[in-house]
Amino acid sequence: MRILIAGIGNIFLGDDGFGCEVIRRLVQRELPAGVRVVDFGIRGFDLAYALMERNDAVILVDAVPRGEEPGTLYTIQPDLDQLGEVNIETHGMNPVKALSLASAMGEKPARILLVGCEPACFDGMGLSPAVEAAANEAVSMIEELIAEFARESAHEGERMEDRRSGKGGR
Repeated sequence: MRILIAGIGNIFLGDDGFGCEVIRRLVQRELPAGVRVVDFGIRGFDLAYALMERNDAVILVDAVPRGEEPGTLYTIQPDLDQLGEVNIETHGMNPVKALSLASAMGEKPARILLVGCEPACFDGMGLSPAVEAAANEAVSMIEELIAEFARESAHEGERMEDRRSGKGGR
């Protein structure tokens, strides 16, 4: 199973650096084989190209303002069929635009999730206390998602084997 964990954000804009900080913590953990952890920062083209690689799952990590308390974590499954048109922006990062670009170039990941955190501020360097506290919880969430993907992949492999051996119906 190939899983891409992609951190997104700008460390010079306060809580926008959430994805980068979570990735910094994740690379210090022991993760299963096939899990690739990358801090894309604001490199939208690089993310789009990484999304075009064969990944069974992608987890994007970013600050996501949705109007809740700062530090609130979200797991969002974007609707890949509703991405909209491609609008290339060379000096910024927007994960939806990177997904749109990868999709327009012919590739959509099999499964994609966004682990987001409600930001408090977008100025200065460093995370706000609420977002800093949420980073470890986000690492745990991502590790749980990796384990869930691995279980789903194992079950899918068993079903494929059952079909080949004639045990699985049809």
